[in-house]
Amino acid sequence: MDKNKSTEIEAAAFRRLVQHFQESPEVQNIDLMELAGFCRNCLSKWYVAAAEERGVDIDYDAARNIVYGMPYKEWKKMHQTEQPKDRMKGFSQHKHQ
Repeated sequence: MDKNKSTEIEAAAFRRLVQHFQESPEVQNIDLMELAGFCRNCLSKWYVAAAEERGVDIDYDAARNIVYGMPYKEWKKMHQTEQPKDRMKGFSQHKHQ
């Protein structure tokens, strides 16, 4: 497979992952962190890093808008649920990047 086709397929898979996250707001970021070791915010940070590596300037909030499909504060208000303090303590022990 040539490099352009590979990049095209990778981009399509990324878009599908983002779409899945946007269609599944009931899946909390803490759930993702506990199960997969990354969350929507991590993906947003990776997006910023990948852009910077290619000389493209995009800030974290703009990247989160892409991943969340809306401003993060709006998503958080609409979809984020309160978590027990002991669960949050375990979450803070995960490496978040």
